[in-house]
Amino acid sequence: MLLNFIAMAVGLIVLVIAADKFVVGAVTIARNFGISPLLIGLTVVGLGTSAPEILVSGIASWQGNPGLAIGNAIGSNIANIGLILGCTAVISPLMFKSALLKRELPVLMGVSLICYLLSFDGLGMIDSLIMLTMLVLFLIWMIALAKQEQINNSIIDPLEKEVLNEMPEAIPTKKAYLFFALGLIGLLVSSRVIVWAAVNIAVSFGVSDLLIGLTIVAFGTSLPELAASISSVLKKEDDLAVGNVIGSNLYNLLAVYSLPGLLAPGSVAESVIYRDFPVMLVFTGVLFVLGFGLRKAGQINRSEGLALLLAFGSYQYFIIQSAVA
Repeated sequence: MLLNFIAMAVGLIVLVIAADKFVVGAVTIARNFGISPLLIGLTVVGLGTSAPEILVSGIASWQGNPGLAIGNAIGSNIANIGLILGCTAVISPLMFKSALLKRELPVLMGVSLICYLLSFDGLGMIDSLIMLTMLVLFLIWMIALAKQEQINNSIIDPLEKEVLNEMPEAIPTKKAYLFFALGLIGLLVSSRVIVWAAVNIAVSFGVSDLLIGLTIVAFGTSLPELAASISSVLKKEDDLAVGNVIGSNLYNLLAVYSLPGLLAPGSVAESVIYRDFPVMLVFTGVLFVLGFGLRKAGQINRSEGLALLLAFGSYQYFIIQSAVA
């Protein structure tokens, strides 16, 4: 048992480090090919920070543990809003003004609802293809937005400024490819270790791999987003902190939640349909309301951040208690 927890801890540490190197390498390669910083921030960085969830869920589904993959996708989205935005808002109240984020929020809400409806009859090949098609359309839309921002460069979106500020320092192309390759290898190895340890822990405690995916694994694979968001908010880059979460949640649904349907088609647990997915929708709805504002648009103050943290903690407590009861 102790070996499994040690393996899980080491795997998560390697996962975070590998994800960082992978993103730095991918961003530098993209920039060296002449891709605009805003487009890199909206697509490459978003996909890079979701790489841990993609690989963990892909390996879990491939090995016949779709519950772990589904739990990872849904649990990560809940953690991104409840834990990550909650923590960052408690550290420093968030004020986001980006028009780009205001456009993405309705997309996130709509995608969340569509994925929920697709889940009622299980996840199959058709469902996954629908989600992957939405991913392609979303990426095309992001590219169009970035090009439009370049044309209207007289008015620079706040998110674009923050993306430019956060671009990693230029490194030689060979070094970028090395970072990319080592990061990818680290992600693959650590993801494999995490899945192995998670399944063993679930078996040892007599709980479902879904529960482990919703808790330990979801928290671990969300660590890159947590580090990125806290770093952004400390630098007063609030739009980037929120953008990391919105982008990650979209990729988690379209690129991660679709994997079980491709690799291990089957039914979705009733607890996901009637408990976990609705909780994720509530958190997403709260983010939507806070983004457009009841009183002041685009703000998450400390009390609201604390409320998000308490809601996340209560949800985690409830599902763990339900499993051991």
